[in-house]
Amino acid sequence: MTVTPRRRIRRAAWLGAVCALAVTGAGLTGCSSEDPDAGTNGVGKLPAEKIQTRTRAAAESARAVRLHGTVAAGGSTYTLDMRLKSDGGTGSVAAEGTTFRLLRVGEQLFLKADAGFWSHDDDGDAAAAGKLAGKYVKVPEGDPAYQKFSGFTDKDVLLDGLLTLHGTLETDGRHEQGGVRAVRITGGRGSGGSLDVSLEGTPYPLRLVRAGSAGTLSFSDWNKDFPLTAPAKDDTLDYGRQLPTS
Repeated sequence: MTVTPRRRIRRAAWLGAVCALAVTGAGLTGCSSEDPDAGTNGVGKLPAEKIQTRTRAAAESARAVRLHGTVAAGGSTYTLDMRLKSDGGTGSVAAEGTTFRLLRVGEQLFLKADAGFWSHDDDGDAAAAGKLAGKYVKVPEGDPAYQKFSGFTDKDVLLDGLLTLHGTLETDGRHEQGGVRAVRITGGRGSGGSLDVSLEGTPYPLRLVRAGSAGTLSFSDWNKDFPLTAPAKDDTLDYGRQLPTS
């Protein structure tokens, strides 16, 4: 008997429905499934250790990145929204109820905050806070604040410290971050953190969940350049000595 085109269409539709049931767990076999790595950069096929190596190399070679999220360190939790590249960075940091801006151009680090960030109870600090508020205050390199805050503006230092998973590495399936297909790798079955790596284009890190509930960060704008210049002179204050403790 000759199969008409209409019957072929109906039979194809019926077979498609049967295959859909198989995918959802009906236990049927014999239907072909779509390759989850089709059209990707291929890292999803690699062992977790090699995926981590590839994504760290991609992050290190990138010219710029934006990261935002939370980081717990030194007994404090910081909320970051930073744009970074090899010669500096700019963005905001929030901690303990206050938000301040950081800007580093080369070795010059500037901090901008309101009076509440700088002030304490005594009159001397209150007077200093009034002068510092709303200005890009140049942080002396010998000041303890320089070492504490410059790390937030250093792409290589920050990424090297963050993109670390603890324990045995494993892959944990395919996911999606911001509309981008990703493969997830975990350390210690998740207790050592997890990292989502892009399956599209360059295998950049997309999202990091740090071990021990130490924060979650998202990464975007890889290789997207941004202006990085010192603030205008009338918006800058060179305190010239160690900054007030804040």
